Amino acid sequence: MACFFRRKIAAKLGRTLQQSEDVFIPALSAVPVFKKQESPDFKLSINTLRSTGVLPSSGGIQQQSEELANRLKQDNVVEDISAGNGVIHFKVNRKLLVEKTLEPFVKEDDYKFGFNSELFKALKKGTTLVEYSSPNIAKKFHAGHLRSTIIGNFIANLKQSLGNNVIRMNYLGDWGMQFGLLGAGFGKFGCQEKLKQNPLQHLFEVYVLVNQEAEHNEDMMQAARDFFRQLEQHESEAVSLWQQFREITVDEYQRVYKRLSVHFDVYSGESFHQHQAQEVVQQLQSRGLLKSSETGAGIVDTSTAGDMSSVCAVQRADGTTLYITRDLAAAMDRKEKYNFDEMIYVTDKSQANHFNQLFHVLRALGHTWADRCEHVPFGLVRGMSTRSGEVVFLEDVLNEARTRMLHNMSQSKTTKEMDDPEDIAEKVGISALIVQDFKGPLYSDYKFDWDRMLQAQGDTGVFLQYTHARLCSLIRRNEGVGAMTFDPSLLLEQTSIVILQHLLRYDEVLYQSSQDLQPKHLVNFLLKLCHLVASAHRELPVKGSSQDVAQARLRLFSGACSVLASGMRILGITPVDKM
Repeated sequence: MACFFRRKIAAKLGRTLQQSEDVFIPALSAVPVFKKQESPDFKLSINTLRSTGVLPSSGGIQQQSEELANRLKQDNVVEDISAGNGVIHFKVNRKLLVEKTLEPFVKEDDYKFGFNSELFKALKKGTTLVEYSSPNIAKKFHAGHLRSTIIGNFIANLKQSLGNNVIRMNYLGDWGMQFGLLGAGFGKFGCQEKLKQNPLQHLFEVYVLVNQEAEHNEDMMQAARDFFRQLEQHESEAVSLWQQFREITVDEYQRVYKRLSVHFDVYSGESFHQHQAQEVVQQLQSRGLLKSSETGAGIVDTSTAGDMSSVCAVQRADGTTLYITRDLAAAMDRKEKYNFDEMIYVTDKSQANHFNQLFHVLRALGHTWADRCEHVPFGLVRGMSTRSGEVVFLEDVLNEARTRMLHNMSQSKTTKEMDDPEDIAEKVGISALIVQDFKGPLYSDYKFDWDRMLQAQGDTGVFLQYTHARLCSLIRRNEGVGAMTFDPSLLLEQTSIVILQHLLRYDEVLYQSSQDLQPKHLVNFLLKLCHLVASAHRELPVKGSSQDVAQARLRLFSGACSVLASGMRILGITPVDKM
């Protein structure tokens, strides 16, 4: 595996430059591969060594590269050393590359491949709280919440894989004036019988009707304000109806989350922090941070110059709290309850200012841990629609993905007979949704495209699943051929070597993902692996080969299959073994 070679090269550099080998690890990286082109395995960045003071920052960088390369000697691990453009390239012994990279798969601790790397030793492990998905109750699951759900799930999976204790939290929008409207509207338009039959659809219909009524009827708006005030004052009838709406919604959402293979440890919500929000206002007041606006609202100065050029409203003129006040209370409550080491919020980029203000006010209240809170913003999805028109609800998207995938599978000549084609179509369709979403930078908007997303060839989730299923099928068909030992000298073809070189990059890709929390690095790594495996299927047949060759090739394909499945699970994709 990569850490064996990285450590050997670092030790060689340490001896030559009389430095600790640890200083060279961050400067060493595996070289990205190209299918038909031979390439070295690792490169050393001279710039990194200059910036860390290992090499002098003066003088020509190319000259430094060449001089250091000439001082380094080949050995039984490194068989070629050459200077490139500001880098030094290392080519390792080919048999050793095969042996060491595939070693974990022989020992059956393949699930650790890429994770027990020295790259992760410097990462602080502890408790990570991830808040994601966070839909509003009493509404059907809107398709707009898909991105927060799958991005948050990826971040939680990644952090957990790297050894963190992860708390997955769904912070429901279950408080605010919209529930005043819904409560008042249910009194006029609601029906308990319809609520039992199709709960969220009926609440949606009530919400539409009450909003239409409130636009031209001040009495309805007043009724909404009265209902919300009753909620805030814990009047039993209002609270009972609100609780019914909340329980119905969580039950419905859990059904959708199950389809996405998403789960939560905690279902929280704004309602949990309504009383604490008033305490936050009192704390701000006692610290002299609370000011009053011209309209009588409570505000906090969030300008860097302290000149009130930027303010954050925390209280309405009538004394009721706002969303950010409840967010402040929630953050403080979570720190006390879970003592997290970091907290990550996953929402769309339009809320960037909200989180800047939230972290600013927390720091102003003396909470230095606010520096360990992070907002991961994402862009919008344009053009998401189904055959029946513009999409509103996530279940419509999941159903459409399954239906289209089922149709594509029935048309494909390579589709195998399977026990539950609908289940396979569902899993593959969801993979397609996730990969389309994760291929680019999260911050960017992107255009939703059904046809491109569901292509079996090309950079899609379908291609990932097809490759995994094909590898599983190959391993199943040759169950008696595998052996604990294999001959590394039988995997020295360029087609095998490029797969192994690519696997060397897995820990670096995971590390990069852990630094910027972007899934694109892992997605693109897995897609490249699938393309390399497709070439190997053609050029390295198992069937018809001698037993020794078949055993070696199966070990290569098993290793690729294991890493592919591992990466897919981190992305939140359930791998299928038949397709």
